[in-house]
Amino acid sequence: MLGFGLVAGAAGCSRPGDRPSPGSLATAPPLSPSTAIAAPVSASPSATPATQRTGASTLSPGSLSRVPPWQPNPGDIKPQVKLRAVRLVEAIGSWPAGSAGSDAAARRVAALGENPALIRQAARLLGSGDQAELAVIDAQYGGLLPDAASVLVVCRQWRTLGRATSSGGTTVDVRLRRVAGRWQVTALHPAESGRPEPRPSPVAATVLADHRIDLPPASRADVESGQVHHSVLAALSHLAMTYRVGVSVIRSGHPIHVFGTHRLSDHPRGRAFDTWRIDGHAVVDPATSKRLITGYMHAVAEADSYNVGGPYLLAGAGNQYFSDATHHDHVHAGFRV
Repeated sequence: MLGFGLVAGAAGCSRPGDRPSPGSLATAPPLSPSTAIAAPVSASPSATPATQRTGASTLSPGSLSRVPPWQPNPGDIKPQVKLRAVRLVEAIGSWPAGSAGSDAAARRVAALGENPALIRQAARLLGSGDQAELAVIDAQYGGLLPDAASVLVVCRQWRTLGRATSSGGTTVDVRLRRVAGRWQVTALHPAESGRPEPRPSPVAATVLADHRIDLPPASRADVESGQVHHSVLAALSHLAMTYRVGVSVIRSGHPIHVFGTHRLSDHPRGRAFDTWRIDGHAVVDPATSKRLITGYMHAVAEADSYNVGGPYLLAGAGNQYFSDATHHDHVHAGFRV
């Protein structure tokens, strides 16, 4: 079950060896002004990288426009690590007409200097289709150590089959190690499929319908599955009254343990969410106002999060706030119940 929807006529934090929690390759929601990635587009000469990644266009029957490759932000720590992870996911999940199938994907991966056998761990990105385009919404650290990293590649994907175009997406936990000074991908863990509840709870339905909450495919499927705790959903709904919240990860696609430790992360238990963008501004971008980010972090704490992480270390009772290299690119919100 891939969870791809047909478009008529057109279109945190873990131990390096742990697998992510079950999640979803889910149908993309209807497009709205706040949708992070709307549709494949051709790059405009005057567009900024962010504009190129968030533009919308009408898909012609049976064809896809080229999606501009993701680029790191000037504020990214070790951007070469993220680039290594993202380029591999892009290579597997995008292919031109006539280049479908695992053999072609293996050649694309080998051309990047990575192990072609990695495609066996990314069957959900391959699937079926004459042509495919993958757009990376965000690349967020799930963990960053001197010689090991987890990069959570949050993406949407479009495929054509005949004259039909399907849309979907997933989150891939890409594991890397540095060997002899060179970062290499060692494993891929795409979020796994989940079953939506026939009738979501009232607060889940509110979150799913709120255009001020950007949910990427895997996170939307998390909410639909009923496996996200009420405290997370209530906090998101409350924050959306003040902010436009760009969610990167909730439950699926996130590592099980806090990176480099044996402590369970709140994410796979449905008790946390990460925010990569606030009011349209990326947390990692140096141009984003510190006041906006810290104000949002305080608002997250006031929404009953006991564990708020981000790029700035704030003062708070009981060590409620924390900051480290992993969380320079997002705001983490964890909940006890």
